[in-house]
Order: sequence, then C-alpha cells, then structure tokens
Amino acid sequence: MTSTPHQHVSGHHDGHHDGWSEPTGHAPARPEGHGSGHDHADMGGVNLMALSATLHCLTGCAIGEIAGLMIGTAIGLSTGWTVALAVSLAFLFGYTLSTLPLLKAGLGFGSALAVVFAADTLSVATMEVVDNVVMALIPGAMDAGLVNAVFWVSMMIALTAAFLAAYPVNRYLLGRGKGHALTHAYHGAPAAAGARLYIPTLSTTTLTAAIVAFMLGGLLVSIAVELGRGPDEDTGGGGGGGHALSSVTRHG
Repeated sequence: MTSTPHQHVSGHHDGHHDGWSEPTGHAPARPEGHGSGHDHADMGGVNLMALSATLHCLTGCAIGEIAGLMIGTAIGLSTGWTVALAVSLAFLFGYTLSTLPLLKAGLGFGSALAVVFAADTLSVATMEVVDNVVMALIPGAMDAGLVNAVFWVSMMIALTAAFLAAYPVNRYLLGRGKGHALTHAYHGAPAAAGARLYIPTLSTTTLTAAIVAFMLGGLLVSIAVELGRGPDEDTGGGGGGGHALSSVTRHG
C-alpha cells in the first residue's frame, strides 16, 4: 500500500524524518470506508502542500525569467542567449528563495543547497521547459519588445502553463516523501540566532503579489504606448519615438 507523508501534512514532527509510513494505531488493513475522512484530510493536505510548493517555485522562475529577458533585451543579446540567461536566472532565483529559509533554520550553506537541489530541481526544470515552449509557440512572443502587450500577455500564459505542468510533478514527489517534503521537515525550526536573524523571510504570497503587479504594470505601460501612437506610426511612417520603443526585441 502506498504510504502518505502523514506527519508532514498534519504539521507535527514526531522525530522520524524518514517516517513516511502510517503511524502506529492505524491497522494495516482497514475495512472499506473506515478512516476515509482521515484519508481525505491527508490527501487534501498533500494537495495544498503541492499547490504551495508549485507557487513557491513559480515565484523564483518568474523573477528569473523576467529579469533575464529584460537584461538580454537591454544589452542586445540574441534570442538564444537571452533564453539561456533567463533560464539560468530562473534556477538561480528559484534555488535562492528555497535556500534562505533553510539557512535561517540553522543549516549550513552546503547542506541547505544539497536539500534544495534535491527538492526543487525537477519542479523548476519542468516549469522552464514548459514556459519556453509556450513562449516559442505563441506567434510573435519571442520577438515582442518589452513595451509590447504581446510580450506580457504571452509571459502570463506561459507562466500559467508552467504552473499547471509543475503541480502534478510536485504532488507526485510529495506523495513519496520527496520534493518539497525534504524542506518541509525544517519548517517550524527554533528561532534563528546571531547573523541568521538578518536573513530575510520572503513570503510566497508577497512575492506572488509583487510579480503579478509588476507584470500587470508592464502590460498597462505597453497598452498606453500603443494607444499613444499616432496613425502614421501605426502604419510604419513618420515619427519614430513610439516605434523605437516597441522595436526593442529579444534579438537586440
């Protein structure tokens, strides 16, 4: 019978860090229907953990992706190098956001990185593959400028698709005591002391709200630029101010 991460879902740590088996007191074989409420509660808890873990990974990926695209565009990198930069920064920010709480919980830097690599790599990789494939499939998305509504709408669609793809991955890993279950064991650690007190605590909810606000802001600016163009600029003639802004592309 497949076991479930009972003690992590309930939020209680009983000292058995490898204890993914059911607690003693539950009979190995139960009559059909017995304990179904408990099983449903466990499943709901795992689903909620998977949702939180996926959103946590998405924040790091989104920060890295947007930063990479903006930097690549600003310094004139080609599309390939811009994508490579964005993916690298997505992994960097994703790992960083997961490492900071572990450092604050008392782990050494090397130990924290080892836990994060094991916990986040598959989830972040899934997001990055899906995100970039979706961006490549949306017409004009890869060449859209930062002051172009197509870019921001495409990014929103791509990140949403990445979230939906990574959720079942995290759910599968959590159900087997892997993925973010590895970092969950350190939640509720004793209060940090010394220099660790200054390690920032970054709420996933706060980061998500900031990213959504930033992307909506970029979209609104792009729409404003489009509306501010004259008819001659829309047809390719005349003034170059608004056109120059929209022609800053990922090709450089």
